[in-house]
Amino acid sequence: MLVEWSRRVGALAQFHVDDLEAPELQRDDEQHLRKVLRAREGEEVVVTDGQGSWALYEVLSFGLRRVSDITLDPPTPETSLYLTPLKGDRAEWAVAKATEVGVSRIVPLIAERMVVKFKGDAREKTLSRWRRIAAEASNQCRRTYDVVIGDPLRVKDVHSLVAVADLGATGNWAGLRSVAVGPEGGWVKDEWDVGRRRVGLGPTVLRAETAGVIAASLLAFQAGGWGFTFDGGQYE
Repeated sequence: MLVEWSRRVGALAQFHVDDLEAPELQRDDEQHLRKVLRAREGEEVVVTDGQGSWALYEVLSFGLRRVSDITLDPPTPETSLYLTPLKGDRAEWAVAKATEVGVSRIVPLIAERMVVKFKGDAREKTLSRWRRIAAEASNQCRRTYDVVIGDPLRVKDVHSLVAVADLGATGNWAGLRSVAVGPEGGWVKDEWDVGRRRVGLGPTVLRAETAGVIAASLLAFQAGGWGFTFDGGQYE
């Protein structure tokens, strides 16, 4: 297994296709492979269907040829990060890093202190960018399950089981599968219902995008996606 993982990581790149039995790269991916990466015949790439299945393929002068069995990775733990859109590309950075650490779902969260425009064309462009960035990050880190970018939600519509990351909170992360992170200015007083579970992100004041990445990391870590747990368990 170690040799196979090393070969997988050492492959030139990873790409997403609809059918592993008859892989057809999208035009942009084909250009990236041939013109940007300058792939040579015989070099290997990883190809996945985004549903956990993947295989190694050899680059040919035209097309790809499968050179390994199709493998199905174990399902990733179901974890959700509710992330408020931020100024500039800061939320996009957080989306990429949350994807890398293993979160399975990212939901745009509309909070009262959100400062970016998030309606009409701006909303659709943001969602499109988040999906593209999540897909690119998945390929970079060799994830084989697509990260879901959910439909935007307002705070009042967030499920009661979703915890809230809040400065100074001391709630336990054990068993958590979803958490909400606020905008640059934090939460408005009474924005969340009184009984909502609240958890902290450490002793320092974090930038909003850093808070998103820390929350994503803690979710993935304690859910068991990294092979060890908070209770002192060992590598699986």
